[in-house]
Amino acid sequence: MPRALTSLKYFAEEAPEYSICSAGSLLGIALHEGTLLTVGKVDILTLEPLTFQEFLLANDEYELLLSLQNSGLEPLPLLLLEKLHDYLKKYYIIGGMPAAVNIWIEQRDFSQVEIKLKNILETYQQDFSKHAPRSMVPKLRFIWNSIPSQLTRKNKKFLYGLVKSGARAREYEDALLWLLDCGLIRRVGRITKGAIPMKPDEDLHDFKIYHLDVGLLRVMSQLPFQVILERNKVFEEFNGALTEQYVLQQLSSIITGSIYYWTSEATAGVDFVISNGTGVIPVEVKAGVNVKAKSLRVYIDRYQPEISIRTSLSNVHRDGSLLNIPLSMVFHLEQYLELCKNPDT
Repeated sequence: MPRALTSLKYFAEEAPEYSICSAGSLLGIALHEGTLLTVGKVDILTLEPLTFQEFLLANDEYELLLSLQNSGLEPLPLLLLEKLHDYLKKYYIIGGMPAAVNIWIEQRDFSQVEIKLKNILETYQQDFSKHAPRSMVPKLRFIWNSIPSQLTRKNKKFLYGLVKSGARAREYEDALLWLLDCGLIRRVGRITKGAIPMKPDEDLHDFKIYHLDVGLLRVMSQLPFQVILERNKVFEEFNGALTEQYVLQQLSSIITGSIYYWTSEATAGVDFVISNGTGVIPVEVKAGVNVKAKSLRVYIDRYQPEISIRTSLSNVHRDGSLLNIPLSMVFHLEQYLELCKNPDT
């Protein structure tokens, strides 16, 4: 691996007419001892799991997506919204891992998708032993296996005590950073104010940890795919953990900066807070059709944001500065924000 990466430098210097593309896991690149990245010679891109929009494209739903392009801020036709929700259930089951999506496209068999997702999870655990220092491997496994428990709590703040009884931050910080550097987990830090810049107001001791992919999280949570297919309130399962995971994945594909969450000194909290470059936008995640958001109202009253987002199973609806977006339309967030800014375009 180190020699292969180093060779890319010489291709850039001595054979610039060739475009060389190489792929690999961060487990084998960023964390490989002795790896030397050729700064200035190689562009490094991160491949995320497929977004829900890309999942629709993989299912040949080009016309459906085209019909959404000019939907504006008007409520979507109910039949269209129901179709999107049906696909969203499938996305919760399959997730965005390319191998799992490919099996679904070729076989349309959830059982085979389940096998593939379990294999992916097993491969990750095997990679811990292959790439990480031996003394760190047990810590990695403890953190990794605690993720479903961390996310099913009402307050999803990461607790080292859920990793292992009596665990302390100083014992597990290196393992947590290892998983973050590998891209296997997602970290969302807490901020204490709703203003730009957000980074100086981040509380480094309070944060939430999410999984890489909603399908993998479902399998780790031991939630059978049949439950998602059969239950109407599946989006609310496990305190909405899968829904928050899903929303974060979609936001991560849109937002270039960091994503945070906000809590007040009391009990109010907003699931995610993002920036559009000039302002701060709170994003409240509701897993059902009940769109009452008292915590979001506390945030709005305190910071008066130009636009606030609430995402739920309800249809598109705008009430002043508050915009409700269907969960299945989070990928359309940038267009919605532009329409709110310039309603006549």
